[in-house]
Amino acid sequence: MKRIEGGVTAAVGFLAACTAAGIKYKDREDMALVFSRTPCRAAGTFTRNVVKAAPVKWDQKIVRESEYAQAIVVNAGIANACTGKEGFDYCRETARTASAALKIPEEAVLVASTGVIGMQLPIDRIKAGVEAMVPCLSEALEGGTTAARAIMTTDTKKKEAAVQVEISGKTVTVGGMCKGSGMIHPDMCTMLAFVTTDLAISRELLQEALSNDIKDTYNMISVDGDTSTNDTVLLLANGMAGNPEITEKNQDYETFCRALNVVNETLAKKMAGDGEGCTALFEVKVKGAESKEQAVTLSKAVITSNLTKAAIFGHDANWGRILCAMGYSGAQFDPEKVDLFFESEAGRLQIIENGVALPYSEEEAARILSEPEVTAIADVKMGNAEATAWGCDLTFDYVKINADYRS
Repeated sequence: MKRIEGGVTAAVGFLAACTAAGIKYKDREDMALVFSRTPCRAAGTFTRNVVKAAPVKWDQKIVRESEYAQAIVVNAGIANACTGKEGFDYCRETARTASAALKIPEEAVLVASTGVIGMQLPIDRIKAGVEAMVPCLSEALEGGTTAARAIMTTDTKKKEAAVQVEISGKTVTVGGMCKGSGMIHPDMCTMLAFVTTDLAISRELLQEALSNDIKDTYNMISVDGDTSTNDTVLLLANGMAGNPEITEKNQDYETFCRALNVVNETLAKKMAGDGEGCTALFEVKVKGAESKEQAVTLSKAVITSNLTKAAIFGHDANWGRILCAMGYSGAQFDPEKVDLFFESEAGRLQIIENGVALPYSEEEAARILSEPEVTAIADVKMGNAEATAWGCDLTFDYVKINADYRS
């Protein structure tokens, strides 16, 4: 497997464009379009929030019922959530506009929105934005990069990733882009992720690969514990790599799943590390668990602990907060067997052994915790299962950003 430059346009046959439609932001691009030269098998996973945005409902229907998909229209600034029938009708109008401009069926157009909840989309600007983007579609890597920038809201940087693998003698590319910075707590989050591949694969196996992979990637991140109305991950496969179509779970399928995992995990970590106002990506690894479920529960309890997140911001090795979060997680373990380590580019330091503090240098601990990526490793010594979760520190700026988000 080889990591390569690019995002949604890295795979053969995919193009992208963006435009400044003036939906909410007045000084930047705020719409993106992803298009495949040929029809795609489509898979998707969506928020489990009972309150689902109109684009989520639209995409669920397309993924479930349409023969294929070929385009994705995304806007930033307004979420089109809690907008009733009018909001859903705007999804249809967006798809209809893209259908006419791209000369593809309306039911082959997926839509996605992110931003403020409760506001109606300025549909005339949306439609004009679609029409403006179609002539600008480009298969260059820069086309994907500009699209990744256009879908940002409070994100501070664009997020994309791509890899290549060999499958049945053919070079297969998987690439993607995402946005997400706040209201991040999957099942899933105010995250939008769009992954493209030129692999030939059955619709059923494409959906299974995506559904299985999000459990260890997007569903293992948290910024603030809020599960959004708009969570969407869409995966399009256009078959242009020319490999024999994957129709069973063979070695080719496993190779693709590994490539998909690398792209999704990379994008997930980019979101966690760009949490609103954060200064550090906070990774928590739980080892020696009795089951995967136990490891997941314990690791996610730690990354969602506000006290622990605040300690990471302060570069404070306050290990009691980590053990406390593990204790109220609901998972059973023996706290008197836990070993805990902090790790970063600055070094590795064991803080507790068998639930008891070891003598350590607070200065060394602070140095390790001052890096932009910090890891806590907890070994509960119960078995061989493990899990990794990703979050970020909790800073003053998080409150500032969310206190005036609508203004």
